[in-house]
Amino acid sequence: MAERISLRDYQRELAERLRSGQENRSTSKLAVRVGTENWLVDLADAGEIIPVPRITPVPLTRSWFKGIANIRGNLYSVVDFSAFLGGAESTVTDQSRLLLISDRFRTGAALLIDRSLGLRNAAQLRGHSNGNAGKEWVKAEVIDPEGGSWKELDMSKLVQHPEFLGVVS
Repeated sequence: MAERISLRDYQRELAERLRSGQENRSTSKLAVRVGTENWLVDLADAGEIIPVPRITPVPLTRSWFKGIANIRGNLYSVVDFSAFLGGAESTVTDQSRLLLISDRFRTGAALLIDRSLGLRNAAQLRGHSNGNAGKEWVKAEVIDPEGGSWKELDMSKLVQHPEFLGVVS
């Protein structure tokens, strides 16, 4: 026979489970590959990841500024994140994606990445250190359980940085 519990106890248990689930989700990071580097992005900072649509080039802009993309009727500026970081320009393949930056930043921008690698549990990462090498948008460099190196992206600092905002060549 099932044990009866009061409505108040049921609601309290449900609230605790929801709170626990939210805490577990907040420890997950979006993992992406950019050039030869692995990057982690807070889920709250990423709007969504989509296949690369047609990108219209914009003249007289920096080489890392790929252009403008129409995504469901909204225009997004597209930044080749690898080239922006000083690496090689990305070649769009079937694994390439656009990482739309969260609407909370009000940028209307997207990062062209080489591929999405799914989610990583931040609790399993170690070796947090500020290894930003002069780049304010790098929160830290961490190591995963397999020994892989990851950089954590500080999206709020990236989207406010003059270098990111200065697309005109």
